[in-house]
Amino acid sequence: MCLRMINHTVTFTKEDPWRVFRIMAEFVDSFEVLSQIGPAVTIFGSARTPPHDPYYRAAVTLARELARNNLAVVTGGGPGIMAAANRGAAAAKGKSVGLNIELPFEQKGNRYTNVPLRFHYFFSRKVCFVKYSIAFVYMPGGFGTLDEFFEVLTLVQTQRIPRFPLILFGRDHWSGLVRWMKSVLEKDKLISPGDLDLFLITDDTQEAVEWILDYMKQIGPPAETPRALG
Repeated sequence: MCLRMINHTVTFTKEDPWRVFRIMAEFVDSFEVLSQIGPAVTIFGSARTPPHDPYYRAAVTLARELARNNLAVVTGGGPGIMAAANRGAAAAKGKSVGLNIELPFEQKGNRYTNVPLRFHYFFSRKVCFVKYSIAFVYMPGGFGTLDEFFEVLTLVQTQRIPRFPLILFGRDHWSGLVRWMKSVLEKDKLISPGDLDLFLITDDTQEAVEWILDYMKQIGPPAETPRALG
C-alpha cells in the first residue's frame, strides 16, 4: 500500500503539473484563434454519415447558407456530417472551422476546414464548441452528438448561457427521443414546464437558417462571455 502511494505521488509530481500546462496551452491557442472568427454556429452530427445520405446533403446546404450570411461554421473537424458542414461553409467562401480531436479510430480531419484546430482533451474542445457560438444545430448522430446536445441544453436550461437557438435537424431521427422526454421526464416532473420549448425540431434547412438569423437580428451576439464560460 505504501509503495503504491509513493508511486502515485511520484507520478503526480512528475506528470500532472506538465499536464496542467498542456491544458492551459490548448485553451490559450484555441481562444486566440476562435476569438477572431466572429459569430459562429456549431453543427454536430455523426462521423459515419456517407456523402450520398440526405442528411449529409442537408448539412452542406445549411452550412452554405449560414456562411453566406457571414456566420462562421464550427464542427468537430472530422468526416461525415462534420465534413459536410465544413464543405458547405468552404463552398460559400466562409469561415469553416474544425475542432479535431485525437482518437484511436474514426476521427481524421476533413479537407474542407480553413480554420483547423487540433485538441488532445475532450473537455477543452467542448468549451470551444460553445464559447464562440450563438446557435447549435444537431444533425443525426450517436453518443457524441447526444452528449453535446444535452450539455448545451442544460447550460441553457440553467441559464448559464443565453437562450441560443438549439435545433434538432431530422424529425425521424429525433422524434423518439423527444417523445420519451415528454412522456417520462416532463410527465414525472423531472424537468420544468417549458423546458421542451428550448429547442426546435425541423426537417427544413431554410427554417433552421431563418430561426438563427432571426435570433441574430433580435438579440445579436452576447455583449459579454456567458457566465458558464467566463
